[in-house]
Amino acid sequence: MRRYLIIFLSIFLFALAALAGTTYSIGADEKISPIQQLTAYTTLPAETATILAEAYENQNNVRVNFTILAPKDLLQKMQDDAVSDPTVVKTVDLVIADSEVLNQAAQLNLLTPNATEINDAVKNDFKDEVDRWIGIWYDPIVFCASRDFLRNVNDIPNTWETLSKTENLRIGITDFLAADAASNLMIQLIGNFGDAKTYEILRGLHPKVVQYTKYLSNPVRQAGMGEVDISVAVASESFRYLQENYPLKIIYPADGTSYLLTGVGITAKDATQNLIAKNFSDWLLSDDAQVALQTHGFYFLTTNPRNLSYKTFAGKNLVLLNREQNFTPEQRQDFLERWVKYIRFGLQAKEQSAN
Repeated sequence: MRRYLIIFLSIFLFALAALAGTTYSIGADEKISPIQQLTAYTTLPAETATILAEAYENQNNVRVNFTILAPKDLLQKMQDDAVSDPTVVKTVDLVIADSEVLNQAAQLNLLTPNATEINDAVKNDFKDEVDRWIGIWYDPIVFCASRDFLRNVNDIPNTWETLSKTENLRIGITDFLAADAASNLMIQLIGNFGDAKTYEILRGLHPKVVQYTKYLSNPVRQAGMGEVDISVAVASESFRYLQENYPLKIIYPADGTSYLLTGVGITAKDATQNLIAKNFSDWLLSDDAQVALQTHGFYFLTTNPRNLSYKTFAGKNLVLLNREQNFTPEQRQDFLERWVKYIRFGLQAKEQSAN
């Protein structure tokens, strides 16, 4: 009996020693490779930022700490950082925001050029000319049609003009004052077609609009439920409802469409942090980032032509309107107010520069 007890204790002590060795090994690894940190300013919704941060940390052992800011606040924060005490180490390493915000930051010399092999593959329309920021995904406006409607028509409207002139049509659309993607549509149409032509199109659409919704998802839902025939909607919401098996078909406007472009710019000056930021920037252009977003119901179009999601996208040759508009904030507001006054509420003006 004593002999068996000695054998049992020997096995127990051996196991304990092995466990201690394993614990020591794990602790040693942590000391050798501690988790790296990256700080980012962003205008992304909190949910989107969290998805990206968690996926990147799981795959690369780098923790991305997002600070979510409104566009104006983000630019101000970057400027404040730039003029602060030079002896204080700057905490922000990169910025993820709308391309307009990144353009302003670049013009203020707040971004560090970032030329990489992956960035080089992206079309010039989706990035800064000297690589101070790179577009990572975009979200165009499309026509999202009910399949029941399409089965009963011979001529499918596929341009803004034909959509506005098609009779007996029910349209769903987001209020131009309710979301950036909606107001951006009006501004880009005006910048490319002129204000007279754009207001003519919007005036033709207005009697057919069932409801000017407050949220970007509702026009797609309306088309999926048969409440409207065609919706003017963001592609991301249209793809999401298609994934949920709603009876919809996407039509890409043949005469061009507007889009919101999201990009990334690096601010880190420290060599180590700059490299970590570059690696994250490249990852944002990867299929891994797209999979992380799509797994949670976010379907944006990648700007990277090497991605599988790009190669399999049926509408990758869609016509995009020129985004470069030189309208001041006051002019943009005036365009929106004219739509509200003379189209949305149908008031007649004695003199309208649009006519």
